[in-house]
Amino acid sequence: IRVAKPFTARSVTLVPAGETYRARVLIQAWVDGKYRTLRECKYDRRNGSIGAGPMPNGPVIASIPPTTSDRFRLVFSIPQDGNENEKLGDLSEIEISPAARVEYAVEKQLGKMHPTPLPLWGDYLWPEPPAAGETDGAIAPSEIRNLTGQIDGNGRLTCDLPAGEWILQRIGMVPTGAANSPAAPNARGPEIDKMNRTHLESHFNAFVGRVLDRLTPEERTSLKYVVADSYEQGSQNWTDGLESVFKETYGYDPIPYLPVLGGRIVKNAEASDRFLWDLRRMVADRVADEYVGGLRDLCNQHHMQMWLENYGHWGFPSEFMRYGGECDLIAGEFWVTGELGNIECRAAASTAHVYGKPVVYAEAFTSGENWTDTPRTLKARGDWAFTQGINHFVLHVYIHQPDDRFVPGMNAWFGTEFNRHNTWFFEGKEWIDYLRRCHVLLQQGLHVGDFAYFIGEDAPIMTGTRQPIQPDGFDFDFINAEVILERLDVRDGRWTLPDGKSYSVLVLPPLKTMRPAVLEKLRDLVAAGGILYGDAPERSPSLQNAEEADAVVRRLAQEMWLGLKPGA
Repeated sequence: IRVAKPFTARSVTLVPAGETYRARVLIQAWVDGKYRTLRECKYDRRNGSIGAGPMPNGPVIASIPPTTSDRFRLVFSIPQDGNENEKLGDLSEIEISPAARVEYAVEKQLGKMHPTPLPLWGDYLWPEPPAAGETDGAIAPSEIRNLTGQIDGNGRLTCDLPAGEWILQRIGMVPTGAANSPAAPNARGPEIDKMNRTHLESHFNAFVGRVLDRLTPEERTSLKYVVADSYEQGSQNWTDGLESVFKETYGYDPIPYLPVLGGRIVKNAEASDRFLWDLRRMVADRVADEYVGGLRDLCNQHHMQMWLENYGHWGFPSEFMRYGGECDLIAGEFWVTGELGNIECRAAASTAHVYGKPVVYAEAFTSGENWTDTPRTLKARGDWAFTQGINHFVLHVYIHQPDDRFVPGMNAWFGTEFNRHNTWFFEGKEWIDYLRRCHVLLQQGLHVGDFAYFIGEDAPIMTGTRQPIQPDGFDFDFINAEVILERLDVRDGRWTLPDGKSYSVLVLPPLKTMRPAVLEKLRDLVAAGGILYGDAPERSPSLQNAEEADAVVRRLAQEMWLGLKPGA
């Protein structure tokens, strides 16, 4: 790309053409007689479904160090972990701009989520942009005016602005476009707002409430559970009245920072990223409190319990431990083959352990192929799930077969058929008895975990990380900030929970950030004899009282890690 005269570029925006692919992108500029690489960035627009975010074709924004040139070049290639079937695609637009922009703004606002069903611990962590603290090209928060009150009922803006050039930006809230699924045709409709108990209650009354209304008081006693399966219908980042809750939680007004959602930098790149961190954290907490907590409360009001799979495979915007901590009964899942279950079972077990829930359920033996497995081929996968902390299987799937004239009867594509028309149904009794006995034994006593791995405070998150991995022969749980703050103590040198579960060592993730409240609690617990492993944090991730919070983190880190080498 060559232009008529040199200019100073600060950002590159890649606008998808609707094709689903990913690429490694080198951004280069002609400097001192040759092309120099300014930045390597990731372009990933695989999976164009709404389930992977409401902005599937949102632009990919990359920041570059301010560079003056008249020639720029972008080099696209398949990522190193790619395969022979991956191909590059087209773009509809490339913008190389002198304006500073928020890097990966679409991803950071939950507009485009991870494209696969298994986002790992680091998949929602982004590199620090170049010149994070510079204000060149940024918008000062004091220069932003909220004109909402000056729009009349017809949507017409009437106002007087000081002399000069102004950008008018209208920001509103619309549905994500996701529909509920799976559902019967007459039950299809837009997904509900999962950050608002009022809307949740409306949904509950129109669905579960209709069933309850048809039952007599005696019949209602047989309806004991409401099941919420894994979260799979896409993300959201706003709800009615969120600005008030945000301000109450973080102590600052989010409205002046809303231009960040469009990629504009407010104050500086670091402050803009911190605002987006606060927004993601609030979404994670509100989805846990309002959706899971709200559904639990509605169920309890009707003498039922809420059974939850505490993670999501498409567009999950919450934190799996806070999310699971709000339910009555917690579950993971595992499939007969493939990777589904590899992180879900441990996510459920860890959450159940640290929140004091004795039974850890699992949607068990899900499969995409009917009639191919027997107890001989199923047993090993089930035994593995027991080692992950699961102590109660919910066999998936048992569909009642009321008629003997039609064999194999009514079936589904997504489960191992445990119904009475299966050829080994009666012969499999000994294996089923074995599973029942395992359930009884594994539900006794307290889980013993040697290491507690802190998952950090970033959101969204669906699993933790183990760096380093615990030695062979030792077990672990993940643990989150809420449990550290509200449930964790140190007794006799062990990190101990209220029901008596305890750990020898608490391990920090490889992050540079931690909020002061969590670090203060860890300081107190270390002083009481707790063994903490990991490197010291350097700052808070939040914009809330940022300068003061950063100073507290640095001071506490210096006190706690004084004289220690990294990792000691």
